[in-house]
Amino acid sequence: MNEIPSFTIDHLKIKRGVFVSAKYNLGGGALLTVFDLRLKQPYAEPVMETGAIHALEHILAVNLRSDSLWGSRIIYFGPMGCRTGFYLIMTGDLSSEDILPLLERAFDHASDYEGEIPGANPKQCGFCVDMDLDLAKADATMYYNVIIDPKKENLNYPVKRAPKKK
Repeated sequence: MNEIPSFTIDHLKIKRGVFVSAKYNLGGGALLTVFDLRLKQPYAEPVMETGAIHALEHILAVNLRSDSLWGSRIIYFGPMGCRTGFYLIMTGDLSSEDILPLLERAFDHASDYEGEIPGANPKQCGFCVDMDLDLAKADATMYYNVIIDPKKENLNYPVKRAPKKK
């Protein structure tokens, strides 16, 4: 069994930021770029609460897909199982720097979000009672402050090792 690319990163060294996790060639010139949107530094700070990550997932999924410049290129946006961030999958051969303006707009929007959370009702969501808008806004604000003036460590993974193949 092949090892997935994200398991080749030393999670004890990763910082908050936006990272290219993997690129997949789909053939015919089509390429997908997988981004690691790391909101929490693993093992250095608490993971996101489920209510916060769930509320941000709803707010950001709608916002990102509605973006006039990038929305049509978004394939998937969703939380990491470890609750330290999100994965964003987009069409094209992209870099972290390419999508910073998109993320700045989206996380600025989420950090100031007021009103009903999109899709937060039993007909549209499998467990809408587990959402915490205040914590979501706090996490969005913290991340926004990282990505508006990123350092190299916020845009590039620590040195990767080659994936193991069996």
